[in-house]
Amino acid sequence: MNHYTVGVEQEFLLVDPESRRPVALAPQVREISRAPGDLDVQGELTPFQIEIATGITHSYEELDEQVRRARRVLVEAADSTGCRLVATGMPPIGKAGPPPGTDDPRYHQIEYSHRRLVIGQGACGLHVHVGVSSKAEALEASNKLRAWLPTLLALSANSPIYEGEDTGYASWRSMVWSRWPVSGPPPSWDGPEHYDRTVEAIISTQALLDRAMVYWDVRPSADHPTVEVRVADIPQLATEVVVLAELICAIVATEPSEQRVDDSVLRAAYWRASRDGVDGLAADPHTGKLSPAFDRVVALVEHVSVALHDRGTLSTVERQIDWLRHNGCGAARQRRCPDPESLVDMLIARTREET
Repeated sequence: MNHYTVGVEQEFLLVDPESRRPVALAPQVREISRAPGDLDVQGELTPFQIEIATGITHSYEELDEQVRRARRVLVEAADSTGCRLVATGMPPIGKAGPPPGTDDPRYHQIEYSHRRLVIGQGACGLHVHVGVSSKAEALEASNKLRAWLPTLLALSANSPIYEGEDTGYASWRSMVWSRWPVSGPPPSWDGPEHYDRTVEAIISTQALLDRAMVYWDVRPSADHPTVEVRVADIPQLATEVVVLAELICAIVATEPSEQRVDDSVLRAAYWRASRDGVDGLAADPHTGKLSPAFDRVVALVEHVSVALHDRGTLSTVERQIDWLRHNGCGAARQRRCPDPESLVDMLIARTREET
């Protein structure tokens, strides 16, 4: 597993410290957050959001350092502009909108073509890139990941509160994002020709403007020699980001041990993961049978234990999983706050906690 490289993109919300509502200061935050080294700060679909990407990393230690430094860069930039950085999948108070969205011609085109799907989006996720040698290897990795995507979603679930109310879902972000025409779990691929043929057919319908709008939760990156995994809510803590990335990299490095997953059952398992997170029940994506969600988490760690051991991170991942068992996923921690205002204050503190 040591030859695999990893990079992550973290998306954050910007909020006003008084009202706790989203604030459209991303251009200003980006302007003053000239990130050092390999870090890259980007705008997002709305000016209420900001994204920062690590460089290519070759070890857990290197990734951990860059993830923490990335958060520190944006925390300091947000503070300087009078707003606060928040790691949550959806805005707990208010909306990230209505438009204007990000002042970029492509985003304006998306607003025109996809209309109310863009309004109030504000969805913040974690994107993990694992280096691969070819598109064929990226699609093989996608097939390996399919059965474990609901488990990764459950582990990361961090968006239960929206517009001041509990949605009843641990990851409301994943439910909102599922409205896009091409989203959620990808199909099982027979190879690059199958992928290209499918994407070109969808582009012909104009449901996609281009290949960059392929929003399946796993896809070959359009710009890098990687497989990109987009299933996760942005976690509250930097440690959670790095452990999720390690699990994803380990799945890519491990030979699949299970049969092909039916698309319909997989989507149902997704729905269950979105609703319950890691603290309720999970559906086996092969059979639909329900069991405690942590049983699937334990099964995942067992499945990739050799790859994690080779990278020297097995004990680190096991400790974090044990911490989650006792503290709950991000959604459970959000729900312990007595009101939306204290929730936003908690998220502000947690976002900067490990910087």
